[in-house]
Amino acid sequence: MKYLIVGLGNIGPEYRDTRHNIGFRVLDALARASNAVFEEARYGAISEIRLKGRGVILLKPNTYMNLSGKAVAYWVNKEKIALENILVIVDDLALPFASLRLRGKGSAGGHNGLKSINELLGTEGYARLRCGIGNEFGRGGQIDYVLGEWSEDESEKLPEILEQAGEIIKSFVIQGLARTMNSFNKRAEKPVKSDGE
Repeated sequence: MKYLIVGLGNIGPEYRDTRHNIGFRVLDALARASNAVFEEARYGAISEIRLKGRGVILLKPNTYMNLSGKAVAYWVNKEKIALENILVIVDDLALPFASLRLRGKGSAGGHNGLKSINELLGTEGYARLRCGIGNEFGRGGQIDYVLGEWSEDESEKLPEILEQAGEIIKSFVIQGLARTMNSFNKRAEKPVKSDGE
């Protein structure tokens, strides 16, 4: 049984520490914890790990965000991944910073990466782990905020968030979607408190 875990982001050093690239960061942390490395392959960087005997392919598309579906569709077809074994990690403006929410399906919600995946897979019925990045920006500031770098305070909390996201991914592969949602969503939706709260 194979799983495809996709972290969304944009390639290039200028995007590495931006909020939009949290999907890449989650997979980097998971691979590092598993002593795995990424190698460049067709439409993205690939790493493979095993969890309780299950093969897990980690994919960071190199197509840029708005063409993410091209990479996902290619690897789904190449590795014959079942729809229920796909998990996409994505940044989400609608969730407070540090919130994590696992869902079994859903609309793109204005996210270009999800929009592309929905189009090329022909369905919205795949799991996604939504990573809250907050929405602390003024009118017309959305693009700059999403493509902006983490604040100092956010950067300090990031390792904890990446670790928790990794635990959710491992549980998704080993325990399945429903049990993982029950175990993690209530706990994971509570954002990390900032100083003074």
